[in-house]
Amino acid sequence: MAQPRIRVLGSLNIDLVQRVPRMPRPGETLRAIDFQTFIGGKGANQACAAAKLGAVSEMAGCIGADVFGHQLMDELKAMGVDMSRVRTGQLPSGTATILVLPDGENVIVISSGANGEVSVPVAIDAVEDLRSGDILMCQLEIPLESVAAAMQQAYRQGVTTILDPAPACPLPGPLLHAVTILTPNQTEAGMLLSKPAVESVSDARQAAASLRQLGPRQVILKLGEQGCLVSDGAETTWVPGFSVSAVDTTAAGDAFNGALATALTRGQSLLSAARFACAAAALSVTRHGAAPSLACLAEVESLLASHTSTS
Repeated sequence: MAQPRIRVLGSLNIDLVQRVPRMPRPGETLRAIDFQTFIGGKGANQACAAAKLGAVSEMAGCIGADVFGHQLMDELKAMGVDMSRVRTGQLPSGTATILVLPDGENVIVISSGANGEVSVPVAIDAVEDLRSGDILMCQLEIPLESVAAAMQQAYRQGVTTILDPAPACPLPGPLLHAVTILTPNQTEAGMLLSKPAVESVSDARQAAASLRQLGPRQVILKLGEQGCLVSDGAETTWVPGFSVSAVDTTAAGDAFNGALATALTRGQSLLSAARFACAAAALSVTRHGAAPSLACLAEVESLLASHTSTS
């Protein structure tokens, strides 16, 4: 039997990363510590994360006919991502400008570019060959109507659908009802519920229950270094995080989602997959960059075997 596929429909960006001593004030010119470029975009990052963990990872989206587009195509292929469903659009490739503070926290500003050319017909075409056992993973850096169309089409086909609601925005009911697993972080969970960001595990339990009432079958609320909270309808369980020294949190959420999907395609339970994902996310924050920070399978398995989770 063929290994289940992970199809990622989402954004492909080039990340323009500057490490800064602090955030600049309005009107201020601040000298950066250094500057680097990496492949990125939540879609590309999640596809890379799955590929580096050994999954059958396939990317669908749109790039520009420019040097950044060539870089994205070449580097993602080299990482093992199937790029046959990535189209070349009329607009420039998407970019993300990222400022990273010394403690690893960051702010990100994106320019969608060709990502905005993923139309509804393109999105539906990208998922029509998926079948039960496969996973469709989406984010919100391509047009919302295209995400909704793809998720609804895939759900009708019996495909497991994972939605990372980032950047957060109001989501239509039909989209939420087509989501198998919703994976917001603390800020996104609050925004989806029109409430402040989730701070504690106790808050997360209430938020997860409220999010499930919106339509998703299961909710995994990402809690950063605290781990995650898994709510499947029958029970709600806190999965503790791993204690590591963070230097860059840029790709933590993407590492989590790619690892979650990978574990699920290998038949792991939702809880086991969530712990695997927490380990992958923890490893990602110990390195700079987005795609370069993503862990391989041996690293995740080593952390799971040897590292003591925080309590």
